[in-house]
Amino acid sequence: MWMFGNVILLLVVVPVLVALLNRVLAALERVRAAADDVLAGAEALTGELETTPQLLATTDETIAAVADGALRYAGSVEKLLD
Repeated sequence: MWMFGNVILLLVVVPVLVALLNRVLAALERVRAAADDVLAGAEALTGELETTPQLLATTDETIAAVADGALRYAGSVEKLLD
C-alpha cells in the first residue's frame, strides 16, 4: 500500500512542485530585472538633481520680482479707482 503512495508522490506531486517553483523563480527574475532598471534610472536622475539648489534660488528671486511688480500694479490700480 505504501508503495503506491510513494509512486504517486514521485510521479505526480514532485513534478507539480518543481513546475510551480520554476514559475515562481521566473517571476522573481522578471521582478529583479525591473528593479535593476529602476535603480539605473534613479542613478541617472541623481545626476540631474545636483543643480536643484541653484534653480530654487532662481525661482525665489523670480517670485520676489513678480510679487514686487504685482504690488506696484495694485497700487497704481488703487489710485485710479479712488
